[in-house]
Amino acid sequence: MKYLIVFAVVFIAIYLWRKGRRDELRSRPPPPAAPRQVPPPESMTRCAHCGLHLPQADAIAGPDGSYCSQAHRQAGAR
Repeated sequence: MKYLIVFAVVFIAIYLWRKGRRDELRSRPPPPAAPRQVPPPESMTRCAHCGLHLPQADAIAGPDGSYCSQAHRQAGAR
C-alpha cells in the first residue's frame, strides 16, 4: 500500500511540474521573426561554346564572349 501512495505522490508531482512548465511557455511572447534577406539577382551570361547559362561572376572572358570553363575558352579560340 505504501508503494501505491509513493507512486501517487510522484505522479502528482510530475503532473504539477509539467503543467507549470506548459503555463510558463504559453505566457512568454513569441520571439520576433527575423526579416528575411533575399539576395539581389545576379546577371547571367551564356557560354559561347556550349550555351550553358552561368552567373557573370563565374564566367571566364574570352575573345568571342564568355565561357563556362578554361577548356571551353581554349576550344572557342580555335
